[in-house]
Amino acid sequence: MSIAAILARGPVIPVLTVENAAIAGDLARALLDGGVDVFEVVLRTEAAFAAFAAMRRAAPSAAIGIGTLRDPADIARAAAEGADFGVSPGCTPALVAAAAAAGLPFLPGVQTASEVLAARAAGLRHLKLFPAMVAGGLGWLDAMAPVFADIHFCPTGGIGAAEAPAFLARPNVACVGGSWLAPRALVAAGDWPAITALARAARALRP
Repeated sequence: MSIAAILARGPVIPVLTVENAAIAGDLARALLDGGVDVFEVVLRTEAAFAAFAAMRRAAPSAAIGIGTLRDPADIARAAAEGADFGVSPGCTPALVAAAAAAGLPFLPGVQTASEVLAARAAGLRHLKLFPAMVAGGLGWLDAMAPVFADIHFCPTGGIGAAEAPAFLARPNVACVGGSWLAPRALVAAGDWPAITALARAARALRP
């Protein structure tokens, strides 16, 4: 599946920092019950790869990616673990080459026009604006739209339920990434119905 097809599956990609792999399957099912079937598990905890594996078993129909990929070794590990896509906070030639070699659909992060140009020259047309709110947010996207008409973005970083609709209304936004679908307190409490409700509301942000 191409990165374009993955991003088209829903308006919001949950960015999941999982501390305890034992609950990862329940979390995946809660999101899936709310109609969200694309997840990004970030490599910010020791449990990340185990959590990814648990989610894969619990939600085989979902497109599950691994994020915070910072070097070619991370790319190779994500591909070997069976990630459907990879996400990086930035974009370097080494990362792009590693993703291509691994056959891993890749969503790298950018902040500047020069970075967009470099990614575009590498053949990429879908990019992550990260951290979106710090990097210029809606104004940045509006400025880039006429310059890079063939580029679509997944803004991530500082976006919550209140901000998401304005981002999704931009024609150069494919989807948004956010952690608000799985708040730490709800995950710790095992309040899966509440997370399903958040997922359902997020899914409804765009038909």
